[in-house]
Amino acid sequence: MSSQTVRCRHIVGGQVQGVGFRPFVFRLARELGLGGSVRNTPQGVVIEVEGPAETVAAFGRRLPAQLPPLARLTRHETEAVAPTGQTAFRIEESAPGAGHDVLVSPDVATCPDCLADMADPANRRYRYPFTNCTNCGPRHTITRAIPYDRATTSMACFPLCPACAAEYADPADRRFHAEPVACPACGPGVWLTDAAGARLAAGDAAIAALAAGLAAGNIAAVKGLGGFHLVCDATNDAAVTALRRRKHRPSKALAVMVADLAAAESLARLDGRARELLAGAVRPIVLAPARGGSGLSPAVAPDTGEIGVMLPYTPLHHLLLAAFAEALGPGRPAALVMTSGNAGGEPISLGNREALARLCGIADIFLLHDRDILIRTDDSVVRPLTHQEAPEAGAIPPAVFLRRARGYVPSPVFLPVSGPPVLGLGPMLKATVCLTKGDQAFVSQHIGDLETLETFGFYQETITHIRSLLRVEPHVCVADLHPDYPSTRFALEQDTWPVLRLQHHVAHVYAVLAEHGLTEPVLGLALDGTGLGDDGRLWGGEGLLVDPLAGKYQRLGHLSPMRLPGGDAAVREPWRIAQACHFALGVAPAADGAWPWLRHEAGASALVGSMLEKAFHCPTTTSCGRLFDAVAAVLGLCRRIEYEGQAAILLEQAQDLSEAGAYDCPVDTAASPMRLDGLALFAQAAADARRGLPVAKAARRFHLGLVRGLVSLAGAMADRTGLARVALSGGVLQNRTLATLLPRALGQAGLAPLCHRALPANDGCISLGQAYYGLCLGQA
Repeated sequence: MSSQTVRCRHIVGGQVQGVGFRPFVFRLARELGLGGSVRNTPQGVVIEVEGPAETVAAFGRRLPAQLPPLARLTRHETEAVAPTGQTAFRIEESAPGAGHDVLVSPDVATCPDCLADMADPANRRYRYPFTNCTNCGPRHTITRAIPYDRATTSMACFPLCPACAAEYADPADRRFHAEPVACPACGPGVWLTDAAGARLAAGDAAIAALAAGLAAGNIAAVKGLGGFHLVCDATNDAAVTALRRRKHRPSKALAVMVADLAAAESLARLDGRARELLAGAVRPIVLAPARGGSGLSPAVAPDTGEIGVMLPYTPLHHLLLAAFAEALGPGRPAALVMTSGNAGGEPISLGNREALARLCGIADIFLLHDRDILIRTDDSVVRPLTHQEAPEAGAIPPAVFLRRARGYVPSPVFLPVSGPPVLGLGPMLKATVCLTKGDQAFVSQHIGDLETLETFGFYQETITHIRSLLRVEPHVCVADLHPDYPSTRFALEQDTWPVLRLQHHVAHVYAVLAEHGLTEPVLGLALDGTGLGDDGRLWGGEGLLVDPLAGKYQRLGHLSPMRLPGGDAAVREPWRIAQACHFALGVAPAADGAWPWLRHEAGASALVGSMLEKAFHCPTTTSCGRLFDAVAAVLGLCRRIEYEGQAAILLEQAQDLSEAGAYDCPVDTAASPMRLDGLALFAQAAADARRGLPVAKAARRFHLGLVRGLVSLAGAMADRTGLARVALSGGVLQNRTLATLLPRALGQAGLAPLCHRALPANDGCISLGQAYYGLCLGQA
């Protein structure tokens, strides 16, 4: 007896567009002999299958169990519908309109099959720099809107040639409905120009000429996936130094790209986690301990013992590195500096004309192409932690984000509550924005510091793009308390959405809560540079109680206040903070010149002393980051900074890891709020420096003492509130020592640390915290 014919509709949400999901559904239905259709809609992918009941049921079991590698389901609903007699299965045209459950795929590194195509002289994509398929290639950076179809990407202006069209229509081909598919006959091309835009070469010859120029010491601007890179030979001191000078980036570390894991191993000490990140589908910049004698220029990363290394993630990168190795010849490591294509403080360059205008004073030659990039996206930066530092399934994440962008955006954070869309507008530095959609939070790529008109323009572009991509409009926006942040001014000057305000460090804690899907009250340690407190003062070393659904928080403790003589000048010149700490401790200027900065800053030091005496232009702060600055200055490690966090990086790098001693860091529990005595840490470091203790030992004692003090503060907060979970956030948590030792010590004290896992602990997470706050208020 034949089985009854039935028809079933599946509505699938999640990462199901741009990942080969519809072709997978087509092949599965064809294999089972089912009729029906599959269609992209803004609500997700709608599938209808018709046939014998047991075969339709088998389809329903295999659909979620045999997904393509890049697909991810967040919703799968089924319902019976009336059979129509359909016996063939087809992919239908996508439906326009607003919806809820579609995730656009991040950009994906070139897959092995496409690399094999590029390496085969008989293949029509031999050495073609835009080769891709349903398993790899550009997604987010070329997508204008959903549904994800060629017409809504920057490939819309490249009509398919007959050969590509045949692949696109063939269910047995891995390029079946691969929207960015192209070949040399119908797709984008590359060409090389000089700094004036005069064309020098095209196609394969352009890549060979670029490689030769780099081997000769030139600096190049190379158009990539999410913007331009500035590129030079990482072993050439003169080239790296020239790049730094032209880019106005004197000291901050530069990333390096090499061809494969073997080459990466020659530059850095890699464990399994680092190798997995380097060779995976995302391929971020991976920070790993540098090897001595690698041949890299010392100017690549002068302040740190780590090197940021990445492997090629586009066909163009693979071709360039192979050509560069050939141009160098044997005996020299083929390593290229790959840093963001911008001058200091500006956003990454996007288009050809923009790059020629903005980078002509930096780059000697330009490699351009004609596939438009629709959204600027920097490389992500990740620091993997060893298994010893972060055991599997422990509280400490296996890797720490420093910058979340290409390869991770626009994947969402899933929230424990749902509601009308909320836009988190982010902070001043390391800005991102976040837009919620139902129970999902979409945090933008790293935007940068909103200190220039160009970066603020990028910020506004990003808000427009994320609204267009998700097809939702915010019902409310959330901004920082600081009135001078451009993100806050943006909120207050627009009249489209109601505005909520949230204190900076409370937003840090909300971000951790969002990542962990928590709605219950928790304690928080928010440790960063500075953020405006609700008392009008500068906070930055905060012990908090946050109750998300009530929308309330309480400041339970903080670091002892320090003065910042000259305000922002003290941030740029940490010696000023160190002198202010001396002043607070009653220590007079050293007649013998023992303060490390006096030899260079004698006149300015006298002026700072007068400012402190008169309490003139000396705002106070409880910042943990500024405490690091003060200790680095008093130990003679950093008098003036050239980039944010430099003093703290040098202090961490200086540690003697064999030192077990720790400075005392008492907590005054009688004070309200409680006070953690950071000045005591400074005083002990200064005293050890005067006694001639090696700086490396003092640096380690400071770190260990701070960890102990923070655990004591958290313990006192737990005793007072009865809460055990402690959210950890803020840029100071990017310090590897604190990121590993603090959660471990909290756990040993019987507390439950909550760390960031999907976003950076720095201000890149603020927009998520703001958005989650707005969403939680809607639950009240």
